[in-house]
Amino acid sequence: MTSLFDPIRVGDLDLANRIVMAPLTRNRAAAGQVPSDLAVAYYRQRASAGLIITEASQISPEGQGYLDTPGIYSAGQVAGWRRVTDAVHAEGGRIAVQLWHVGRISHVSLQPNGQAPVSSTARCAHTKTFTKDGFVPVSSPRALRTDEIPGVVAGFRDAARRAMDAGFDGVEVHGANGYLIDQFLRDSINDRSDEYGGGIANRTRLLFEVMAAVVGEIGGGRTGLRLSPVTPANDAGRDSDPQALYEHAVARLASLRLAFLEVVEGQTAGARDFAPFDYAALRSKFNGAWMVNNGYQRQMAVDAVASGTADLVSFGRPFISNPDLVRRLRENAPLNALDTATLYGGGAKGYIDYPTLDEHAAH
Repeated sequence: MTSLFDPIRVGDLDLANRIVMAPLTRNRAAAGQVPSDLAVAYYRQRASAGLIITEASQISPEGQGYLDTPGIYSAGQVAGWRRVTDAVHAEGGRIAVQLWHVGRISHVSLQPNGQAPVSSTARCAHTKTFTKDGFVPVSSPRALRTDEIPGVVAGFRDAARRAMDAGFDGVEVHGANGYLIDQFLRDSINDRSDEYGGGIANRTRLLFEVMAAVVGEIGGGRTGLRLSPVTPANDAGRDSDPQALYEHAVARLASLRLAFLEVVEGQTAGARDFAPFDYAALRSKFNGAWMVNNGYQRQMAVDAVASGTADLVSFGRPFISNPDLVRRLRENAPLNALDTATLYGGGAKGYIDYPTLDEHAAH
């Protein structure tokens, strides 16, 4: 029987175990949206994960939606990320960067020249984002022109190339949680009348073009994707037929032979049974490693891998407060409590000062 702690080959990557650190926004980038010295320590501490997927990192200045999130579009950002990947590799770990364009989940104060965010639609999302003034309502977007969309695709492709320059083992494209790609996928948001709107084939076009561009640049064996078929995150209303939409999307990607698909089950960071969805049917359309996410406790994760329901399990918040989460899961040791007050922004507190089991024992 396969164990959560067994090695696995995922695409071109050999992973030491099936425990993945999920992408986690922490809002601690330095000037120029460059990963900080603290980020180097933070990811190094968590390098025992089979794979680390970094916090979402914008592919362009227009892709930013929150204060102090790192980018992957400038030479300085690439150099900053190289220090992170070197640190993780020195500990024997594997690390992928999550490539992000937030679309309409942004604020004019975070956009170049204070411009409006871009999306599939000109309709504003009823949600908030994190700025220098704290959490504020997002700004109204403008709909991307059809002739602008190839530039967005190129932005993802160029970011994937920079990820390789930065020493990453792979990338995960962020297609989830109501951000730009999801804003094109769902008919609850996408109100376009061009070839990127209307039926399912058109609404999945941007996703396929982005994934094909990334795979063309770095290979399918180093490329993953995150999807969240029913989450309401970021005012993403449910699609009229999420099962048909996401099954078509995943089937369309088969020719690219992606390394993995990470699926957020249910409501992101909330109820797993938020809305009905047949994840097993979705998996049957995918030919790579199947990664599950959202609220997995130790026994759930052990059972998911042992039963073959999943190849990998990604953990979010438990990895924030437990740098040695892999060991704690293996030994069934208690977990540190999470300090929710230090999740977003700040410094070392609540970021790199959570104790390991050995540090607990030393006290």
